[in-house]
Amino acid sequence: MKKTYAFAGASSRGIHMFMLPMAGEFAEYCEPKGIFDTNPGRADYASRRTGVKAFRDFGQMLYETKPDVVIVTTVDAFHSDYIIRSLEYGCDVITEKPMTTDAAKCRAILEAERRTGRKVTVTFNYRYAPFATKVKELISGGVVGDVFSVHFEWMLDRNMDVSAHGTSYFRRWNSRMEKSGGLLVHKSTHHFDMINWWLEDVPEKVSAFGKLNLYGTNGSVRYAGGISGENCRKCGHTASCGFYYRLSDLEREMYESNEAYDGYYKDGCVYAPDIDIYDTMSLNVRYGSGAVLSYSLNATCAYEGWRASVNGSKGRLEAFMPETGCEANPNEDAVRFYDLRNDAAVYRVTKAGGDHGGGDSRLRKALFIGGGQDPLRHGAGSRDGASSILIGAAANISIREGKTVDLPELLGDASLWPGESR
Repeated sequence: MKKTYAFAGASSRGIHMFMLPMAGEFAEYCEPKGIFDTNPGRADYASRRTGVKAFRDFGQMLYETKPDVVIVTTVDAFHSDYIIRSLEYGCDVITEKPMTTDAAKCRAILEAERRTGRKVTVTFNYRYAPFATKVKELISGGVVGDVFSVHFEWMLDRNMDVSAHGTSYFRRWNSRMEKSGGLLVHKSTHHFDMINWWLEDVPEKVSAFGKLNLYGTNGSVRYAGGISGENCRKCGHTASCGFYYRLSDLEREMYESNEAYDGYYKDGCVYAPDIDIYDTMSLNVRYGSGAVLSYSLNATCAYEGWRASVNGSKGRLEAFMPETGCEANPNEDAVRFYDLRNDAAVYRVTKAGGDHGGGDSRLRKALFIGGGQDPLRHGAGSRDGASSILIGAAANISIREGKTVDLPELLGDASLWPGESR
């Protein structure tokens, strides 16, 4: 039987990850009934692309469509509003990561889920990527033994190229802490969840450092040539700025043509003086088992990808996933395990096609078709979402206040803490 869906957020992610596949591959299982966005122009754009009715009021959409599930793909800081309203209306919710941006909003979601008896699913697509799944299989299978420590490094690129991923976060709404929680919430939620999932463990304490080194008021164009424009189209430094960005045809239609509604620019200046997130971050986490994590995220790197090493009682596991750069292999990736005799075993994983290492397509099948067994627990709920974002929220506090943060105390309600029954 088909389930009915409504959307909070006419985002590019919502359209391409969910709405268009629902109309094609998953039409037998899904019936999208409505789209709401605070920017009515983008809601109308999404409606034209997908054939789904656009609404000007979220409550009216729920009343008219009575969906089984609401999919939330808004700006991160507003996830909690739409999740809670949907739960209280009697709907289950699928939300893009991060589930929300701070501890208070996290607590409100968990309380609403408990109060209503409805379910929140968080779309952690990296769990479904074959390469990350292989690491999970090896750790769960006991190859490493008891885990003592994890080192995880994520590099975001800043190549002087319009496709540079790391730089893109500083053009958009993500670059304001109030809207995204910074990259330690918006981006790192992927990584923290993946590590929590690998270890089947719950984080307890966090200490962190962070700095804005390259973007914002650090910009050379701003100081060398005067004040830059509010976006690339209005800037006098287009010929000299290495980060000049030209909107694509799709971006002009979806974003530029609807700027009058909310003033949001897709090509915002990366040197804007009110950018207040960090581009260089590191932190330490202690888990309930006693395992420790050292983590870094840098949005100023020459190439993109991640490295992880897991040290345990039986040896060391190493994984390297270069997504761009000279070391990226278009055909396969490899996980290596070194035992206590220094013998190495290599586990090769065929490169998966599609976005997020092949995770998006597998996630959609799990969400919309389901029915299969899930022995590795790929599916993620609200407590997984909480475990992930609370690391980032605690790290932001640690950077700001210079202290170690206790996560259960940060959440404030022991009965909601992920360390309890999952």
